[in-house]
Amino acid sequence: MIKIYFCFFIFLPFQNFAQSSQASRTLPKGSYLVVGAFSPHHEDYAQRLSNNLNKDGRHTAYGFEATRKYWYVYLDQLTTRDKCVDEWKKIRGDGTFPDAWVYTLKEVGESKELVVIKEELPQQKSEPAVVKIEEPPKVEEKKPAPVETEVIENPKAAPIIGPQTLKNTQVFLSLFNTTNNEVIEGEVEVVNAETSKLIARVKANTYITLPNPGTKSGNLLLISSTFGFRKEQLEVNYKETEKDTLKPYVSLVGNFYMINFGLSKIHKGDISTLYNVYFYNDAAIMLPDSKYQLNSLLEMMKASPSMKITLHGHTNGNGRGKIVYMGPSQDFFKITSDVVTGNGSAKQLSEARAETIKMWLVDQGISDGRIEVKGWGGNRMIHDKSSSFARKNIRVDVEVAED
Repeated sequence: MIKIYFCFFIFLPFQNFAQSSQASRTLPKGSYLVVGAFSPHHEDYAQRLSNNLNKDGRHTAYGFEATRKYWYVYLDQLTTRDKCVDEWKKIRGDGTFPDAWVYTLKEVGESKELVVIKEELPQQKSEPAVVKIEEPPKVEEKKPAPVETEVIENPKAAPIIGPQTLKNTQVFLSLFNTTNNEVIEGEVEVVNAETSKLIARVKANTYITLPNPGTKSGNLLLISSTFGFRKEQLEVNYKETEKDTLKPYVSLVGNFYMINFGLSKIHKGDISTLYNVYFYNDAAIMLPDSKYQLNSLLEMMKASPSMKITLHGHTNGNGRGKIVYMGPSQDFFKITSDVVTGNGSAKQLSEARAETIKMWLVDQGISDGRIEVKGWGGNRMIHDKSSSFARKNIRVDVEVAED
C-alpha cells in the first residue's frame, strides 16, 4: 500500500519551479508498470525511491502524470503493454510490489488526443488479458477535447496476514543529501529508546530486518552515522509500525518500509570522526583501506573552498613507546625500507598521525593554510582502554573551524 500525503505551500517561486519540473518530466504515451505514486509536491520522494530501487538492481524511472497529477515510479525497461502485464503477474505473485498496476496512455485519431486504456487484468494466470479503449468524447468543432482520466486499477493482491510491523517487514534506510537529493553511503546505529543502549550498527541503503528491542514500548532510535554530515535521529516503533507512516520520514512501499534520512553537511563547530582511517601499529603511516574515507574528506574540502578544518589525533592510552614515521619516499600507505623509527609519547604519536593526513591532503592540492593539527594522546578516549571497543579510541576527528 502506497501512502500519499498532500502538502500545500503558498510560495509562488517554488510552485513555478515545481510546475516546470512536472512539465519537463510529463509521461508520454505508452504503457507503464507503476510501483509507487506520490503527490505533486513530492517529486523528491519519487526520485529517491527510483534511485534506491535502481541501486538495488532494478531498472526504474519516474515521471509526472498530468491528468491525475501524481508522480509515478515505474519499471522503465518494460516498453510494451504485454511486457508490463507479464512482469505485473510476477511481482504480484512474489509479493514484491503487491499494489503495482499497469497504466497506459495512447493517442487516438487525428487529434492525437491522449486517452487512458482501461486495464482489466486477469484474476487468474490462465485467463487472457482484456484491453478496452475509451473513445474520445464528441465535442464541438472549435473547442479542444478534454482528456480522459479514468483508470481501472488491477485487482488487489492477496492481503498480508496481520499488521505490517518490523517483525515481519524489512526496512530500507535511505540516506540522502538534502541539497542535491543524492544517495549517501553510511551506517545507522540502532538504539533501544528506553535504555539508550546501542543494539546494532547496520549498513544504510539496503534492505534489512531491524532487531527487536524487547521492551514494552517497542520504540527504536535510528541514528545516521556518515562522515561529513550531521547526525540525524529518527524514531520508529517495532510493534505498531504502520502508525509511523503518519510521520514525514516513513513510507510503506509494497512489502518494505522506507525510512528517509535527509542529511546536511557539517558546519562550523561540528566534528566528524574518520573511523575508517586506519594506521599501522605504533606508526604515523596509514593502511591502504583508509583511502575511501580519505577521499570523502578530500571531496568535502574541494566542494567548500572556504572551509578550514582542525585534525585532532587520539590514541588508546597515554604510554610512551616506539613511533614509526614516513621516510623520504613519503609513502602514506606502506611501511617502506626508508621509514624513520623514533621514540615518543602517545600525544606525539597522535599528532604525527593527524599530520600525516594533513600532508596527504596537501599532496592532493588542498592549501596548507586550511588545515591545523592537534594531538591529544589518550586524554579524550571515548571507551575504556581495556574494553572491546578500545580500538575506536585510536582515531582522528575532523572539526570544521570555518565554513
